[in-house]
Amino acid sequence: MKKHIPNSVTCLNLFSGCLGIVFVFQGNLIWASYAILIAAILDFFDGMLARLLKAYSEIGKELDSLADVVSFGVLPSMIVFHLFALSPQPEFGGTWLSFSAFIIAVFSALRLAKFNIDTRQSENFIGLPTPANALLIASFPLIIVESNTFFADFILNPWFLLIFILVMSMLLVAEVPLISLKFKTLDLKENVLRYILIISSLLLLLFLKFEAVPIIIIIYFLISLFQFRTADKN
Repeated sequence: MKKHIPNSVTCLNLFSGCLGIVFVFQGNLIWASYAILIAAILDFFDGMLARLLKAYSEIGKELDSLADVVSFGVLPSMIVFHLFALSPQPEFGGTWLSFSAFIIAVFSALRLAKFNIDTRQSENFIGLPTPANALLIASFPLIIVESNTFFADFILNPWFLLIFILVMSMLLVAEVPLISLKFKTLDLKENVLRYILIISSLLLLLFLKFEAVPIIIIIYFLISLFQFRTADKN
């Protein structure tokens, strides 16, 4: 029975992603964002449980990617599509511009397919993980609701959304090494950068709330760059 426990958690991840899509159709982007957050937590625990229970399986690996395509690919695309609908319509492109939101879903699927066959990503990532990209998108509706008008106007600028889509889509499949939060041991020396990332993220979330998420993503890139540059020199 224990080998089915991680897969059950993965299915809950998929279920959360499906609920999030329903929330977007209802115009409730806040609950859709929370659905991504819940899916990300479940995605973290299914992998952790698989390692703890030694319940690895090929079906679990494929199921995890299929769930992630929905929760961290399609659902974030739906949120961005709805943000386009809330933004001022530009003279050039009009409503057609909003369909660019689904480029995120396409590149998320490509990123997950690459991950499944790339043996280099057993300990670290190459390219931005789909949950990180999805959580960044999930923060946008929450920032709009809780922050001042400046941030809301910035996020709801259709040209910002288009540039964001293109940049993040490229980062999903880019040959950029990034650290993972997979702890093999709790040793401080071995995981010092992971602990720095986690502690700094918690402090930023405590003081800045949802506005901290874009900053956390930047810190994640900087820490990863430092780690792999140091490793190359050594």
